[in-house]
Amino acid sequence: MPDGSAKRTGIALTERQRIAWLRLIRSDNVGPATFRDLINHCGSAENALAMLPELSARGGATRAIRIAGVQEAERELEAAHRFGARFVGIGEPDYPPALRQIEGAPPLLAMKGDLSAATRPSVGVVGSRNASISGAKFAAMIARDCGRAGYTVTSGLARGIDTAAHRASLETGTIAVLAGGLDQPYPPENIPLLEEITEGAGLAVSEMPFGWEPRARDFPRRNRLISGISLGVVVIEAAERSGSLITARIATDFGRLVFAVPGSPLDPRCHGTNGLLKQGAIVTTGSADVIEALAPLSQLDLFNQPMVEEPKEGGEMLPPNDDDRAVIVSALGPTPVDVDDIIRHTGLPASSVYLVLLELDLAARLHRHAGGMVSLAMED
Repeated sequence: MPDGSAKRTGIALTERQRIAWLRLIRSDNVGPATFRDLINHCGSAENALAMLPELSARGGATRAIRIAGVQEAERELEAAHRFGARFVGIGEPDYPPALRQIEGAPPLLAMKGDLSAATRPSVGVVGSRNASISGAKFAAMIARDCGRAGYTVTSGLARGIDTAAHRASLETGTIAVLAGGLDQPYPPENIPLLEEITEGAGLAVSEMPFGWEPRARDFPRRNRLISGISLGVVVIEAAERSGSLITARIATDFGRLVFAVPGSPLDPRCHGTNGLLKQGAIVTTGSADVIEALAPLSQLDLFNQPMVEEPKEGGEMLPPNDDDRAVIVSALGPTPVDVDDIIRHTGLPASSVYLVLLELDLAARLHRHAGGMVSLAMED
């Protein structure tokens, strides 16, 4: 059984740092991976904000990069405060420890509810929005038993399986990951459920700005957070090409355990889960299958992991010359390549390669792919 009183370690951001972090992640062309690279290169978020125009210009930007202002960040922090939420940085004690380990973890998460729920070992439970009665009952059983075993239950607040899992773990602790801002939950009929979660032993989490209405492309990002927060993901009734299968694939990429509940071959809602079983997912016919498989992982110390911190001194390096920059850009194309291959191909220092990639990224000329792969954005 996991220890419910998990130790909470980390470095608290000052209010000035929190504003700078929020400004940086809300600026144009700055995603989680770029955020980390900027901190590593510039030494702090404040330094990075000052250097954004120069870096994007060196990358070939055709227009000035939009940088989020102080007032914009302060308004969002105030909106969070009014909503009863707060922003938690990746290096702070209340940030989900398993999420810290993934590539491109969000530097800031908006959270509302019982923050201790984020620091305990978690299991994801996902599946069909159009769930069968038996599927919903099975999801509730898994969630209830995992909760009693000391795990929080993480899901996406969707209809069907997600709803059943959240409801069954209200007392023991559940995390609802939202695709939009915390103040824009979807679907609307689950707003009362979300209120029960955040007013009890649960937590609502989002990486999106307040006021952000979820769009179709935001749900894979939500699924990514579900997989990152969880040590393992249980998939119940997932059709082919469903969002739940995306969650399972991402969980596999993160090295998480994937559990699948077998179903009738005649039920389209089970085609995806049966396919996962053929691909090596853990056959799950009861809660013990999940709890026993997760037990060794729940004992791991997930808190001593590298994280984004604000160094005391800037780490800025001199930019490469124009010839070296041209060599690096010419090594890129529309096909994703590994950064290590670029370094070997060009024979240039890794620091120069990473800096040029950062410049291209800020100029919207670079695409980042899973596994640290990158490609050049082709001009129209």
